[in-house]
Amino acid sequence: MSNKNTFRFTPLIIAGSVVLGILIGTFYAKHYGGNKLGIINASSNKLNALLHVIENQYVDTVNMADLVEKTMPQILAELDPHSTYIPAQDLEEVNSELEGSFSGVGIQFTIMQDTIHVNSIVPGGPAEKVGMLAGDRIVTVDDSLFVGKDLTNERALRTLKGPKGSLVKLGVKRMTEKELLHFTIERGDIPQNTIDAAYMLNDDYGYIQVSKFGRTTHVELLNAIAQLNHRGCRGYIIDLRDNTGGYMDAATRMVNEFLPAHKLIVYAEGRKYPRWEDYADGTGSCQQTPLVVLINEGSASASEIFAGAIQDNDRGTIVGRRSFGKGLVQQPIDFSDGSGIRLTIARYYTPSGRCIQRPYDSGDNMAYEMDWLRRYEHGEFFSEDSIKLNTDQQYFTALGRPVYGGGGIMPDIFVPQDTTGVTSWLIEVNNKGVILQYSFEYTDRHRARLSEYTRQEDLLKYLQRQNLVTQFVRYADRKGVKRRNLLIQKSRKLLERNLYASIIYNMLGREEYIRYINESDATVKRALDILEKGEAFPRAPQNNQEEEGTNDAEQKRMAQGDIPTEDPGAIFRLARAASC
Repeated sequence: MSNKNTFRFTPLIIAGSVVLGILIGTFYAKHYGGNKLGIINASSNKLNALLHVIENQYVDTVNMADLVEKTMPQILAELDPHSTYIPAQDLEEVNSELEGSFSGVGIQFTIMQDTIHVNSIVPGGPAEKVGMLAGDRIVTVDDSLFVGKDLTNERALRTLKGPKGSLVKLGVKRMTEKELLHFTIERGDIPQNTIDAAYMLNDDYGYIQVSKFGRTTHVELLNAIAQLNHRGCRGYIIDLRDNTGGYMDAATRMVNEFLPAHKLIVYAEGRKYPRWEDYADGTGSCQQTPLVVLINEGSASASEIFAGAIQDNDRGTIVGRRSFGKGLVQQPIDFSDGSGIRLTIARYYTPSGRCIQRPYDSGDNMAYEMDWLRRYEHGEFFSEDSIKLNTDQQYFTALGRPVYGGGGIMPDIFVPQDTTGVTSWLIEVNNKGVILQYSFEYTDRHRARLSEYTRQEDLLKYLQRQNLVTQFVRYADRKGVKRRNLLIQKSRKLLERNLYASIIYNMLGREEYIRYINESDATVKRALDILEKGEAFPRAPQNNQEEEGTNDAEQKRMAQGDIPTEDPGAIFRLARAASC
């Protein structure tokens, strides 16, 4: 063959070699390259590489979507106790708790004996419009049986909630009717209040209970204050016990109502989160009104922001027990599939400079969550002396009062948990749900008679004449809780209180229930006593001059805050019924 012919085929030979090389490379990459992916990829890409290897080479078929769903929570758990993953089916429900409203049928319910029992009907809501009543039992949903041991609050909520304007057909058993009743309900917007009670404790002082910090909390607070002021209110008790938090800006707007201009409310900062500060703007409606704030071990996050700002600025008195100790800020991040995460991006600090986040070990969330039990076992709920303050994290309020970081807000006045009347028998009937079951059944049987009473005081007088304790003891015995006369006698007053409270809740709602409970609540009584004695505003320590000399750095940091630069004993507290 001539050189000319050889030259003519050279491009074809080169092209063929390139194609052959690509095919060989692809073959080796598919069959042998997987073992080296972890080496050639950066560590941040290892997860993607691992999932790719599993999908292509694992011995069995793997549901990759399910694997990712199970892996996400475990990864975030290795960071801190409050970074969490929320699956798509739960995200809307989580958000609706704080958004002020959701779309549903407009009932509050409790699941008992494997059946949905309607506790109350939302006034003006979809269920009321079609004629549903408190006491109804929901038996079918969309012509399918909706009872049984697999019926949970979560399942009921997902089924009864839904898009606004959508229809749901309910089959209802009513005690006064022989046949099943059928209602077709068009779902609508249901308001979700975050202030459960606002009323006058006496002629001078008002009480406001905030259950969480949501989108509408500040507006609800302004309405509550206006109503109480109209009745001559001269001071407030803000109850944040068992308030687990919510939106931080809701808490800061609430604090703003009580602080003078230029007072630091809170600041936050993190590795990728520049320091952010929030100051009172001077527009608050209650800047000089006496204030007492109630907290306990269930008060967390935004509740601690509120209490910490009031305490550090010496604006009011904090009463109760040491708070939960959550000082981490979460950023909501949503994914395209409807799921999301709440990623910790910063720590927040009270005006004195303390971070009240309690210690934790990454990846050991169980120990973190059980901290309240350790506190209980160590006697912290019953004795102030049992609380170990971190003296290495001592800070000072504007007046020079010492406060401490490293684990919650310590109240100015400690009120121990009251366990008077608590016995093993009472704990057993409570833990088995017998008190709630009896209360609901009693309410259901006597609803027509009980409906004659519209005031808590009148209903209570009627109940006190019905000898409910004797009836309940017989009922509990039939439910498998053996009669123990000595323990019953010891628990009699507390048992009566809880029976009356549950029935009042069933008939008159949560605010009337709270009013009744507060009449014998030691913490509320102590707070009211502080207001009546004119002691709500903290005073500087008597040795303040000496402290100023030895704590110049702390005092200087507090002074800069004026310059704007940018109860197990609680087991008997009734839980809020589920709403949908």
